[in-house]
Amino acid sequence: MSDTYRTFFGLSKEAFPAQIDIDEILVTPEVTGVKNRFDYAVRLGCSAVITGDVGSGKSTALRYAASSLHASEFKVLYVTASTGSIIELYRQIVEELGIERSSTSRAIMISIIKNEIREFVQGRKMKTVLIIDEAFLLRMEVFAELHTLVQFEKDSKSWLPVILAGQPTLIDKLQYRASIPFASRIVAKSHLKGLDMEGMKSYLIHHLKLCGVNNFFSDQAITAIHQGSGGLLRKANNLARGALIASAAEKSMTVSAEHVRIASSEIF
Repeated sequence: MSDTYRTFFGLSKEAFPAQIDIDEILVTPEVTGVKNRFDYAVRLGCSAVITGDVGSGKSTALRYAASSLHASEFKVLYVTASTGSIIELYRQIVEELGIERSSTSRAIMISIIKNEIREFVQGRKMKTVLIIDEAFLLRMEVFAELHTLVQFEKDSKSWLPVILAGQPTLIDKLQYRASIPFASRIVAKSHLKGLDMEGMKSYLIHHLKLCGVNNFFSDQAITAIHQGSGGLLRKANNLARGALIASAAEKSMTVSAEHVRIASSEIF
């Protein structure tokens, strides 16, 4: 769609983008909760789980939490889960470690990964963290073996904390008997819910300020965005941007509930 709405409203940049800089994230109590649990698990060398519905802001909260891990002190291994085998996960981790060597043997892949982790921890005096996003996609066979990745020195060293993030079905998979060896290492859980009405209003105003302008949304429009998105950020972003476009098309400086309705006809 046309970006002339930016000129009409005097926006300094695209409104409600899919990804924003760390210092522009609205730090809500929920985001703070994710960071606190993230930090706790990393400090102990244990594991944590972050869940939320599609578009609830999991990845954003995860980026915010991980942003405090200084590159001189931490080696962060970030992978996006797939429905592939355990070997596929190992290959992703090996790639994150910058190792070209690979194998179809699970034992060899685990050895490669652990040797490199030992080098970081003992040789380079760095801490390591494994973040697996979209972890709800992992097969049960992966959950059944995941604990073997974090066992060092006869399981006496906590050198690889693991942070899992994904949709709520992730919790279901962790409750299966096969997952217990890994699940028993989880020390913190955080679930991101949709914003309430006041939270949505703060969120919309925050993003407009990032564009250098004040609030253009009527109270009715904010209510419509909240109801239409269920408080979920991704859908709220799309509704808010679309409503601005619809409002600009009518040369209206006030975004109404009708403009939100028009925007809703364009998205799922």
